[in-house]
Amino acid sequence: MNLKKRVVITGLGVAAPNGHGLEAYEEALRQGRSGIRFIPELRDLNFACQIGGIPQGFDAIRKSYFDHEKLLSINDNIGYASVSAVDAWTDAGFQVSDSEDDRVDWDTGVIVGSGIGGMDTIAKTVVPMVNEGKVRRMGSRIVEQVMNSGTSARVAGLLALGNKVTSNSSACSTGNEAVIDGMLRIRMGLAKRMLAGGSEGASPYIWSGFDSMRVICRKFNDEPEKASRPMSATACGFVPGSGGAMLVLEDLESARERGARIYAEVLGGAVNCGGHRMSGSITAPNPEGVKRCIRMAVADAGIEPGEIDAINGHLTATFADPMEVHNWSKALGRGPGHFPYIHSTKSLIGHCLGAAGAIECVAVALQLYKGFLHPSVNCEDVHPDIADFADRIPQTCVEYPGLRTIAKAGFGFGDVNSCIIFRKWEG
Repeated sequence: MNLKKRVVITGLGVAAPNGHGLEAYEEALRQGRSGIRFIPELRDLNFACQIGGIPQGFDAIRKSYFDHEKLLSINDNIGYASVSAVDAWTDAGFQVSDSEDDRVDWDTGVIVGSGIGGMDTIAKTVVPMVNEGKVRRMGSRIVEQVMNSGTSARVAGLLALGNKVTSNSSACSTGNEAVIDGMLRIRMGLAKRMLAGGSEGASPYIWSGFDSMRVICRKFNDEPEKASRPMSATACGFVPGSGGAMLVLEDLESARERGARIYAEVLGGAVNCGGHRMSGSITAPNPEGVKRCIRMAVADAGIEPGEIDAINGHLTATFADPMEVHNWSKALGRGPGHFPYIHSTKSLIGHCLGAAGAIECVAVALQLYKGFLHPSVNCEDVHPDIADFADRIPQTCVEYPGLRTIAKAGFGFGDVNSCIIFRKWEG
């Protein structure tokens, strides 16, 4: 007898480069509207890449959510997670508890991570003040802004959550892994609900290393919206991004008991590492590891590969994109003639690093709930190595009422892989 609890999504929150909130984000996805813009600061700092994806007007948004006391501990990285968590929590039908209320929700926990985290606070505050001998003037709020678990700790405090509270970090796979870990905890009966997701601050101190590696886009500073070109023959590196997103995962029984709206079901997922072998390295995926991860996720979900209608790929606009498409084809045993649709949310928002998986998971849940697939823009010149798959890449919004199953990928630095299988809720 299968005793695994079923896990559904009952709340969503997102602060993306092309929209804060579900309505704005969905509209941007449907319209193929980019959130990538020219950033003068990067030009002034002599970056080769002078564009990026940053949530707009976020300082005002943050101030509308939190009072002065809370804002003292909320930098951009924590802010993106905190705003998204409050949005997801209220979207799921819950109220934000008063800070004077001592009641704790012991049934709900938080897993929210970042790839690099509070680097802006370290670079702009910690390092200069230490070097100037002003340690005593830094104040008592620095540690909670730079410790990796500061995001999850802040969310737990805002919402009075008392189950497992932790922050993960697995490069570009971070957001996906948080969702998978949250799913597993509920599945095992250790929590009724988990807020899961990822966040990443917008900072030249985070993006500088990638600029020096020459892995981010340098050729479209004058045309930012055309810069992120996943699966394109003229792709020339990823566009750095930032933001955050959170999902409320809940066991099906709990969701039904309270009459919650259900966006989608999380059928299963898997994570692994390619071990830096078979052409895999700290910066490149082992193809065998990728294929194994996909197959493990499909098996964990209890479905057949032919049931997957669409893939929300990792697809960053680097040399790895054609390889990723072929890995999906081999892992699923589905050639160009019967391949699922495949698209890249990064074409619209850039690569949001530790937040990428979470922001893209929200896109997946919205698409399943509303029955559409957003376009993968800037690949009108599909890479010749995947030309046979060109008709499976939606370049305009596809209304798809019969959409049932989407696979979501995240393949990160460190040769780490993650894959989640989502299904439309039809209960």
